[in-house]
Amino acid sequence: MIYLDYNATTPVNEEVLEVMLPFFTQFYGNAASRTHLPGWDAREGVDKARKQVANLIQVDPKDIVFTSGATESINLAIKGLYEIARKQGKNHIITVKTEHKAVLDTCAYLEKNHEAEITYLEVDTKGNIDLKTLENTIRKNTALVSIMYVNNETGLIHPVDKIAKICAISEVIFFSDATQAVGKMEVYPQESGIDMMAFSSHKIYGPKGIGALYIRKGISIQEQQNGGQHERKRRSGTLNVPAIAGFGKAAEIAQKNYATDTQQLKHQRNYLESQLLTALDHVIINGDTTNRMPHISNLLFKGIVAEDLMLALSTHIAVSSGSACNSASILPSHVLKAMHLSDEDALSSIRFSLGRPTTDDEINQTVKKVVEAVLRLKA
Repeated sequence: MIYLDYNATTPVNEEVLEVMLPFFTQFYGNAASRTHLPGWDAREGVDKARKQVANLIQVDPKDIVFTSGATESINLAIKGLYEIARKQGKNHIITVKTEHKAVLDTCAYLEKNHEAEITYLEVDTKGNIDLKTLENTIRKNTALVSIMYVNNETGLIHPVDKIAKICAISEVIFFSDATQAVGKMEVYPQESGIDMMAFSSHKIYGPKGIGALYIRKGISIQEQQNGGQHERKRRSGTLNVPAIAGFGKAAEIAQKNYATDTQQLKHQRNYLESQLLTALDHVIINGDTTNRMPHISNLLFKGIVAEDLMLALSTHIAVSSGSACNSASILPSHVLKAMHLSDEDALSSIRFSLGRPTTDDEINQTVKKVVEAVLRLKA
């Protein structure tokens, strides 16, 4: 099986697993236990990992909140900020139609149940927002702007530095879902001006079930689950020490591999695209090809139903038609629809996402299998 769905999840790195294992059996204490050695050992593991994760994005470890994953981080950031801002008369949130469902569904919840006013920005055919429109959309009661760093379906990189400047001038908090960016490129929220940022371990060869939220000093949020005063009173709950230790090691490894990963993945992705575009008629790259991550390729196969193509490939190649969180839906991708694709074209699109273990031979085999399957489906 050739795995090309690394945007959905990644395998746990062997070094990461080795770091995690002792915390299941040897250092099994509760990191909140302050009165004995097992608790101290667990706390030491958490502290080390917090420094590793913070170092990856060059922030103070005290500004990192560990969560169960990016979805919880997103909910904590948006809901936690909104609850406080609403008391100050600010109930307006700005986001984008192409955001991950974790953002869109959270905004919809606040809109329906907590009197939030949500503006969903449009995008062009490449997935880009208009910065002037963003600037003009900010109001006196705007509490938050939520725009992702990298789009999980197309790989588009949003201009977060420019967005942050617009927000800073208007004194509006800028939150970014950086799940598909952190660990894959240099992401420095303090340097960019991002106030809060969510990301996850299992996208960077760490374990599932652990994520983080960066919160800039001076920003207050309301915790969303109660039951203690963990994580500096921002997220109650017993810490998942083995996963946190693994997250830290994954962050450390990612930091060392930026350059080599980028070079390898960009070469492989470009080769995959050029070969498929040459061998097949009516194949189109969805999104902005000049400003995207090196490992993502979203391809439209005109006249082919993506579900049929994926089924034809399913015993050989693992790919997807978009976010794993929406894989149960037979509806066209909301991201591609927002980019003005027709239902037919959106349902004919497949996302290939490459990873560190991807080999040149796997790319060659993928080209061969995809071409064979498309020609067979068209026959």
